[in-house]
Amino acid sequence: MALMITDECINCDVCEPECPNDAISAGEEIYVIDPSRCTECVGHYDEPQCQQVCPVDCIPLDPERRETRDELMAKYHLITAA
Repeated sequence: MALMITDECINCDVCEPECPNDAISAGEEIYVIDPSRCTECVGHYDEPQCQQVCPVDCIPLDPERRETRDELMAKYHLITAA
């Protein structure tokens, strides 16, 4: 599953530089995660780095974007193959 950022985001900017896939960017009101680039850090780290640094715990799994670990790894390979 890709991650998502909820309305509790305080725009602190700590998550964006932590994303190894450049999936996080500033949205109109809060930061957003591009689900096509989010691998939950599979292929890079054991845990999603954005969740680790978020001071308000506003980055849950997106229930509308279910992906297995194998699917996340395949996405990682596509992203990093360029």
